[in-house]
Amino acid sequence: MASADFPPLNVGEIDDAISFINYQPVTRDKHETAREEVHQVLGRNHGFDPSNPDSFDEWDTIKTVDAIGKIFDAMNMFLGSVGLVTLGLGAIGIINIMLVAVADRTHEIGLRKALGATNRSIMFQFFAEGAFLTVMSGGVGMACAAGFMALLALLPQPQGFDTPRLVPQTAALAVFSLACAGIIAGLYPARKASHLEPVEALRRE
Repeated sequence: MASADFPPLNVGEIDDAISFINYQPVTRDKHETAREEVHQVLGRNHGFDPSNPDSFDEWDTIKTVDAIGKIFDAMNMFLGSVGLVTLGLGAIGIINIMLVAVADRTHEIGLRKALGATNRSIMFQFFAEGAFLTVMSGGVGMACAAGFMALLALLPQPQGFDTPRLVPQTAALAVFSLACAGIIAGLYPARKASHLEPVEALRRE
């Protein structure tokens, strides 16, 4: 770097002064090197210690972007953890609902097995019910979220803020995750229903 890159601007009462300098490294990995070189040139041309942070005010946009990126990464981790906990609680709820359904329909299961229904058909019935319940609830929730975002878009927005938008890929991933949780949660109740003995099931009322 040459002194011609940093000409004095004659700011205020000081003849040899610079109001501000914008510089950008060639590549991101040379950020620290570029910063040190700028400090050295400024210190040499204007007679101050470049290692003294009180000699000038500096705003490092790369560090700011990195700090903001870390904040968003922490938020993503937190929201991801909340999502996993929510999926777990939803799976527990599905297990409880399907277990209650199995208990209430014990007589029906026994009658179907007495008429020739196989364990596989009984298991598939309750398995499909659990998966359908999960996908339907996920679709309803996604539709409600989309409607709420559409209502927000109708309101006046503060300057610098954008209305939340439903990303199709994220919505599809959420519904798929719910479906997987429902499928996994429905395995135990479905297996329990398929292993009921016909005589014992018909005996219960």
